[in-house]
Amino acid sequence: MNAPYDGDRAQGTGGPAPSQGTAPGAPVPGQASAPAPAPDHDPYVQDAYDYDPYRSQDLSAQDPVAEVLYDRASHPPPPPGTYLEPGPLYAAPQPPAYGGPDARVWAQTPPPEPDGPSRHLPYGDRPTTTEFVGVDSLVTKAADEQPEPDAFAHLYRDQEAAPQVLAEEPPVAVPAPTKPTGKASGLLKSSALMAAGTIVSRITGFLRTLVIGTAIGVTTLNDSYQVANTLPTMIYVLVGGGALNAVFIPQLVRAMKNDDDGGEAYANRLLTLVVVLLGAVTTVCVLAAPLFIGMMSQKIADDPHRMEVAVAFAHYCLPTMFFMGVHVVLGQILNARGRFGAMMWTPVLNNIVVIATFGAFIWAFGGFTSTGIDEASITPEGVRLLGLGTLLGLAVQSLAMIPYLRDAGFKPRLRFDWKGHGLGKAAGLAKWTFFFVLANQLGLIVVTQLATWAGDVAHSQGHDGTGIAAYNYALLLWQMPQAIITVSVMTAVLPRISRSAHDGDVAAVRDDISYGLRTSAVAIVPCAFAFLALGVPMSTLLYAGSGAATAQNIGYILMAFGLGLIPYSVQYVVLRGFYAYEDTRTPFYNTVIVAAVNAGVSALAFFALPERWAVVGMGAAYGLGYTVGVGVAWRRLRARLGGDLDGAHVMRTYTRLIGACVPAAVVAGAAAYGVTQWLGSGALGSLAALVAGFIALAAVFLAAAKRMRVEELNAMVGMVRGRLGR
Repeated sequence: MNAPYDGDRAQGTGGPAPSQGTAPGAPVPGQASAPAPAPDHDPYVQDAYDYDPYRSQDLSAQDPVAEVLYDRASHPPPPPGTYLEPGPLYAAPQPPAYGGPDARVWAQTPPPEPDGPSRHLPYGDRPTTTEFVGVDSLVTKAADEQPEPDAFAHLYRDQEAAPQVLAEEPPVAVPAPTKPTGKASGLLKSSALMAAGTIVSRITGFLRTLVIGTAIGVTTLNDSYQVANTLPTMIYVLVGGGALNAVFIPQLVRAMKNDDDGGEAYANRLLTLVVVLLGAVTTVCVLAAPLFIGMMSQKIADDPHRMEVAVAFAHYCLPTMFFMGVHVVLGQILNARGRFGAMMWTPVLNNIVVIATFGAFIWAFGGFTSTGIDEASITPEGVRLLGLGTLLGLAVQSLAMIPYLRDAGFKPRLRFDWKGHGLGKAAGLAKWTFFFVLANQLGLIVVTQLATWAGDVAHSQGHDGTGIAAYNYALLLWQMPQAIITVSVMTAVLPRISRSAHDGDVAAVRDDISYGLRTSAVAIVPCAFAFLALGVPMSTLLYAGSGAATAQNIGYILMAFGLGLIPYSVQYVVLRGFYAYEDTRTPFYNTVIVAAVNAGVSALAFFALPERWAVVGMGAAYGLGYTVGVGVAWRRLRARLGGDLDGAHVMRTYTRLIGACVPAAVVAGAAAYGVTQWLGSGALGSLAALVAGFIALAAVFLAAAKRMRVEELNAMVGMVRGRLGR
């Protein structure tokens, strides 16, 4: 059947519709009069089928020869929404009787689309709004490449298999909504490739820390290596990394969309600027390495052996900032050209090189548990091996992008014609990003100073795993749920928030932020309590190569971090609301508050607690700083959104989740403690304790959450199943 009607009818029974201004029973000019209805017909339905909008799709109206010989180039189809009256076979359609729009047409012709760069942007976005690299480009490509579905396709689904030919209009293909094909399928494959690369990079990065701990322990030698290896990242982010990601990369993507050369000249100018700037900064920093080491840790600077080793490590590690910048620019050039996998997968090469380097160190010099190596006993050859391996990893990561660039058709070359091409304006917009990063780095410097000092004193007292290396190891493990869960949720929600903010739809912004908070909380809150209950067996299993006592101390730091994961995740989501309104000043002030609280409470823990427990207190200070920051950011965003942030709904969800996690954490901690008392805290005992603890935590949490009717739990389970393809 072509259209819904009551009862069957033969083809061709419907006559033409009456013209405008003609009575239903009057004859139509130029056509034969329709036969009068039989006396026994219902007068209310006697003219129901006089006008048949789907007659052209009857089998009698279809001609395969006309379809083959049809010249589509000379006769483009009419705009969508118009309708041609069916005429006799092999004849041109009759012109409309009047010039205005036909009142009988269901969907009128839409207004012409605007010309210019905003023509193909979805949701009416303008090119001056904030674009999110790697996300908005996907949305735009999908909107450009997928045809608009036919709202009335279901009315003639039974004829989709046959060729559909109008008198002068080519057939319209209706896409299948259930299975993406072509470019849409490639888009989904790219997203899956990016997600897989991120996960593999995280896993190999974690394995890298395990191998480093096995090679040089988690003592003062590792503290020196961590300080030297953290320096290039800090300086790079401060000098240009934050501005590069927040300001220059959106400008790059915009140039690639709007410029006649596809943005190749702008990309080469940006690449040249990064090479020149980071090359000069790297040279200065390598020469000033002793000054930077002293700035990061006065305790290291006071020890000649430690200072010598730390400066040697810094000479090899500081040049990595140059390759960091090159990797980011090349990766974003590829992203703008639809090549998303390279930037996500090349960090895996870096991790593999570093793992191989420290593995070679273990093979040549032995592991830490057998050698007890420190700054006084490590040889210059050992320092050179570890330093060169660290530098080689970043170099391989950035240079591996070149084959992908060539395959994408981009030819990198130096261009020094920077003036008058928007680079200066972009640099002016980056000032708040610079201050934002500066506040973070100052707080990190304070924590590094205090942690290295406390770790050195605790090491002299026989307590290893209490310095900055242990702090960083626990922090890396603690941040993984945030990087995998919250970032994944907000990556999908963030473009929608930005569009709603641009359209002035405050209610939509509020609802999306509430959704992001509640959906991520279903996994983040249990993970936070899992770190609190099972931090020690996690560390004794993962960091067993560093020594049992060292791994146990890392576990205590991880427990202190534990509950801070909740405000840390909330802060990330809330700040997205300010970024949606292109407000970078408020996140800067909020970061200053977080850094100040973190540094102040860390200093209090350093002076009030014994050296062995000072870094544990600093882990708790990290979460406390974000708790204060969330309170400030929440009030400011609520005022920005008109005094409503769906707080009652969000608080109800978090209260129920915490209420379900408290008994689950108690039962899980008791189960893990009982297993370790029975089997010991070795690798086997720690593994058994983790398995028992996780089973107890999951069982009690799911049962309690079901009793408390946490509706967001179903949404999270559905998202996980969707990612797994089930």
